[in-house]
Amino acid sequence: MSRIGKKPIELPKGVDVAIHGSWVTVKGPKGELQHTLPPQIRVAKEGNVLSVQRDGDENNARALHGLTRALLANMVKGVSEGYTKVLEIGAESVGYRAEMSGNKLMLYLGYSHPIEFSPPPGITFATDAKTRTITISGIDKVRVGDVAAQVRKLRPPEPYKGKGIRYQGEVIRRKAGKAGKTGKGK
Repeated sequence: MSRIGKKPIELPKGVDVAIHGSWVTVKGPKGELQHTLPPQIRVAKEGNVLSVQRDGDENNARALHGLTRALLANMVKGVSEGYTKVLEIGAESVGYRAEMSGNKLMLYLGYSHPIEFSPPPGITFATDAKTRTITISGIDKVRVGDVAAQVRKLRPPEPYKGKGIRYQGEVIRRKAGKAGKTGKGK
């Protein structure tokens, strides 16, 4: 039996779950998310607890058991609390900055032109010029992570000078560069 799949999902106050055959809809104070269940998986709601069961013991059903439980738990947390990812513009990145223009994110990343990034539905951006951070928020964990990866991909951190956009807390291993430039090769 899946260890993750066996765990019940506690529903916080204000979160409502509706199960319609193979559809699960989770509504909360921050929004609404839907998920289609695989045919081998069943979801039951008892009071304020969700439980996920599987029909068989095949490898595919066992894999989907834990996955479905994790996805439903992420949906419950998303509609009640929401998810955020924070990106940092490296301190060594002189001239790099991010600012808001309406609801669009304007990025100045050393190219000859600014990059305008429009948020997809359900995603919001916030910037802080002092700490040089970009905060990406939303209720869908997958979409928040995907948008953060797309923004990071515009100027990934490079190991020689440390310029670029990185996740908050991400450690970039620095490389030394050419030995001739440091004067140690002579």
